Amino acid sequence: MASHIVGYPRMGPKRELKFALESFWDKKSSADELQKVAADLRSSIWKQMAGAGIKYIPSNTFSYYDQVLDTTAMLGAVPPRYNWTGGEIGFDIYFSMARGNASVPAMEMTKWFDTNYHFIVPELGPDVKFSYASHKAVTEYKEAKALGVDTVPVLIGPVSYLLLSKPAKGVDKSFSLVSLLDKILPIYKEVVAELKAAGASWIQFDEPTLVKDLEPHQLEVFTKAYSELESTLSGVNVLIETYFADVPAEAFKTLIALKGVTAFGFDLIRGTKTLDLIKGGFPSGKYLFAGVVDGRNIWANDLAASLNILQSLERIVGKDKLVVSTSCSLLHTAVDLVNEPKLDKEIKSWLAFAAQKVVEVNALAKALSGAKDEGFFSTNAAAQASRKSSPRVNNEAVQKAAAALKGSDHRRGTNVSARLDAQQKELNLPILPTTTIGSFPQTMELRKVRREYKAKKISEEEYVKAIKEEINKVVKLQEDLDIDVLVHGEPERNDMVEYFGEQLSGFAFTANGWVQSYGSRCVKPPIIYGDVSRPKPMTVFWSSMAQSMTKRPMKGMLTGPVTILNWSFVRNDQPRFETCYQIALAIKDEVEDLEKAGITVIQIDEAALREGLPLRKAEHTFYLNWAVHSFRITNVGVKDTTQIHTHMCYSNFNDIIHSIIDMDADVITIENSRSDEKLLSVFREGVKYGAGIGPGVYDIHSPRIPSMEEIADRINKMLAVLETNILWVNPDCGLKTRKYAEVKPALQNMVAAAKLLRTQLASAK
Repeated sequence: MASHIVGYPRMGPKRELKFALESFWDKKSSADELQKVAADLRSSIWKQMAGAGIKYIPSNTFSYYDQVLDTTAMLGAVPPRYNWTGGEIGFDIYFSMARGNASVPAMEMTKWFDTNYHFIVPELGPDVKFSYASHKAVTEYKEAKALGVDTVPVLIGPVSYLLLSKPAKGVDKSFSLVSLLDKILPIYKEVVAELKAAGASWIQFDEPTLVKDLEPHQLEVFTKAYSELESTLSGVNVLIETYFADVPAEAFKTLIALKGVTAFGFDLIRGTKTLDLIKGGFPSGKYLFAGVVDGRNIWANDLAASLNILQSLERIVGKDKLVVSTSCSLLHTAVDLVNEPKLDKEIKSWLAFAAQKVVEVNALAKALSGAKDEGFFSTNAAAQASRKSSPRVNNEAVQKAAAALKGSDHRRGTNVSARLDAQQKELNLPILPTTTIGSFPQTMELRKVRREYKAKKISEEEYVKAIKEEINKVVKLQEDLDIDVLVHGEPERNDMVEYFGEQLSGFAFTANGWVQSYGSRCVKPPIIYGDVSRPKPMTVFWSSMAQSMTKRPMKGMLTGPVTILNWSFVRNDQPRFETCYQIALAIKDEVEDLEKAGITVIQIDEAALREGLPLRKAEHTFYLNWAVHSFRITNVGVKDTTQIHTHMCYSNFNDIIHSIIDMDADVITIENSRSDEKLLSVFREGVKYGAGIGPGVYDIHSPRIPSMEEIADRINKMLAVLETNILWVNPDCGLKTRKYAEVKPALQNMVAAAKLLRTQLASAK
């Protein structure tokens, strides 16, 4: 019985690639040094999988930034602003597309389906001259082969690539992206031909858009694409991989009828209904790659239950045609439990990171072939039983409080217009008030202070003194810049979710459980293993301290319940909404304590609310109802004069704008600049928004410093569709990933632009 891994984490067990990338970007190391780190990581991953007995080992899943950007490079689809002149795409053009440079902005970045991973959105149009411009897939296949490992090269499928793209600037929004299929297929054919010549016997095409709600004409494009590729694919085994949800019935019919395809891969964790489709009719003689090991979460597989599913599938497709696989790439999990020596032993026994999931896949494959490791299965069963019965998981008081939420929609007693009037009397802000989103640059010195405090190398008194000095510096900088509503900069926080999870019951934390979010940015998701509550205040001390340093309003900074949920590894033994309601009650306690401490502006970030939206429209309403309700629970009890802000970033919000309005926040700050201001199109189309809103005026994920004129131009575009009295001026997101040398001039230009427009608006009256 064979085994397969869809993809593997790239950053390395200790984030080796992150540090190599940042060193290269800072011009502290060479391209050769970066490539050496990458080659070492790839070699280690391939050898690890081969050593674990995996038969179908992926290659070309490694990336210096993003796999969709890699495909853009392969196709030579470089936007003209990067002045690419042809030839093999090197780091200069590649990283300019990803991050921007001194003269041009980066390409848009958005969420990869419903994960916290971000991809770089291709910009396409009828005039794009496609060419084979990156041989990475072939190079990496040969590299693995030279190490004695025969791999399955992985390509983003041609149809998914087009469906994930957007019309380039200046191209009509109605332009059919799939009309470019005939232009990109010749390059796919070249890649396939080179892979075959290099000795590849299998090629994996990832077509995850097949799990979405596709129109019949879109499904026809899949049929056309693989019919066109059929002759080129002759002589090589082809796997079409899907993941993240059920494949709809019509898409399933299209998929299994594709020409030239040997095997089909399905996510059987998040796509349990796909099992019924397989049982209802799977093509004879084809391979089924059964994704029964969860690639999106860190819980140990229930091996006995998975074996039962596999045995039922074996009866349908045959013993020699069933391959045990992960549900999706392991990119979305932490790397290896071996790197967690301090993690609680009982909780650790309930977990499996990427390295452990590789072992689980192989153990299931061996069990199916009659070589079951009874000891391994027995240990797994004991861990499953321990988790179900552990008193650490259940808290009756929390469950009762969450159950009592039913029957109320938790809305504030006054409408937003009246609240904004009351808040303006309290805050006395100018028109176009300026603010930032929360975090300020996290310097090496600051990280060292937190690290030493955690390691007990400095006392609590020394730690508080150091953090207080940092807050004072950030407050003074904002006052010098003349920003209207201040933040304390979050110097005490390494991560906006981890910080809160560490202070809530029901959470566990790792030392090295890093997961890539985008580029070199890694996050360390908390693990929610039990019922959640707040034992004591979490932010009141720091927020009160910061407010005492200024007469200007100081925002209390919290992470909202939906974002904490979506950016954590969540328990899978109860519905997600039940866990979310528990978190909402904990955040509600914190909001009310901040208000009692005199904080008049409180930001409850819901950066990930859109991210959790199910991939199928039929499931949207249920999710949005409980997600929005969870947010409202957090602030239902505050006074009219307390201004509630929320923040959202890097997603397409247009399709959920009515749910955003229903959150009933007083002010929302929202990503706008990197996505070509498409958020503003909602308001151009007539959606009325009465609360305060701050569409971001510049992209903080790029080192580029926008000019005052550029920012003023963006604000003017906003004023064309939004009322002057509700518009706020702010960056797209928090500033923690930037350097002060970038932040100071950018914020200076932002404030200057706001002041310029205030003057112009006043003189126009």
